[in-house]
Amino acid sequence: QLQLVESGGGLVQPGGSLRLSCAASGSTLNYYAIGWFRQAPGKEREGVSCISSSGSSTNYAASVKGRFTISRDNAKNTVYLQMNSLKPEDTAVYYCAAEASRNCWMWGNEYQYWGQGTQVTVSS
Repeated sequence: QLQLVESGGGLVQPGGSLRLSCAASGSTLNYYAIGWFRQAPGKEREGVSCISSSGSSTNYAASVKGRFTISRDNAKNTVYLQMNSLKPEDTAVYYCAAEASRNCWMWGNEYQYWGQGTQVTVSS
């Protein structure tokens, strides 16, 4: 059984940086594409970024492209989301999710396993 746990969230000033981690246990991530999603108060959940199982391809939402970078280390069974130049509108609960496929999509219904989320707050 695959279990995902997010960490690294917290309070950061606008323009600051934060790195989120998604650690997997119970199974290897080698065959899973991984997506990062977020949900802000009063808003629908949205896809932020995703990475293919091999790490060879990635996708980003237009709102974060150029600021966020997704990466994975299958040897450590961990996926990361580096967030730079953070804005107040990035404030949300961030979730990682896994899908048993090579390629990735940023639609939540496609993912099988989900973490519990980590809070990111961008404020002065």
